[in-house]
Amino acid sequence: MYENNKQDIVNSQPKPAKKGRRRFMKLIIFAAIVFIVWWANNYLLFSTEVEISSPKVKNDIKISVLSDLHASTSFLAISNDTIIDKIKKFDPDVVCVLGDMHTTGAPEEEKNISMNLMTGIIDEGYKLFFVLGEHDDRTNAYISKMEANGIDVLDQESEKIKIKDTEITFHGISNAWFSEYFDLSNELDINKNTYNILLAHIPMFEEYKNFGADLTLCADTHGGVIQVPFLGPAYYDSQILPEIFNKEKEIYDKGLFKMGKGYLFITSGIGNSPVPARFNNFPEVGEITIKPEK
Repeated sequence: MYENNKQDIVNSQPKPAKKGRRRFMKLIIFAAIVFIVWWANNYLLFSTEVEISSPKVKNDIKISVLSDLHASTSFLAISNDTIIDKIKKFDPDVVCVLGDMHTTGAPEEEKNISMNLMTGIIDEGYKLFFVLGEHDDRTNAYISKMEANGIDVLDQESEKIKIKDTEITFHGISNAWFSEYFDLSNELDINKNTYNILLAHIPMFEEYKNFGADLTLCADTHGGVIQVPFLGPAYYDSQILPEIFNKEKEIYDKGLFKMGKGYLFITSGIGNSPVPARFNNFPEVGEITIKPEK
């Protein structure tokens, strides 16, 4: 009798092979969850809606803002069709593209992805302005190719357009980094009779504040890449967790900021460089609506 009970106890013990299979399945499930979270943070495209007002506008003005595509041939990359569908849903009056649409030294295939995105937006009937970032091909030959494809490149230039009853002057600057002696007012002139929008890739708060546009659109930051919940960007301007360890420092990572009498909007962009490491900071298309001030 005792021997039988002992044998039953032995038989009831889980076999090592079953334990191994369970551990393996748990590992697979954990890896799948990590992959889904990583994929969603880096390749799921969202819209960021912003609404501001101005006494200078007589009707609603809708602007789509996109940047930092860093075009990739990866099968995971956000497709041009997905981006264009997002823009069509918002149906803007103007699309502003703020540079770094491919990466330094990109092969022609990746350059064509960024070019095809912009021409695809134009083919849908949208007015499009583009400014160069530090990663874009900045050669005269490439800029001429963009212009030949109908892309309006604002290279230290201004252009006035009318949207319904409102006149808007778009200013564009092809910027990488500026010296301490740089003065944007020497490059462009504010048209005080219109609503002024400045397009520039890299945010430079003081320089753009002094210029005095009603709205400045910037990119480059990738939204801080990693946003720690409740603590802000993990790394910004050579500092770790600046909102914790340097509370005196203004953090211009992404979103809408008051700037003098106007506003600064920084988009977190669409792509990744050098690696897809976004967290709590999704790829986005900015959707800005400027309303008449009541």
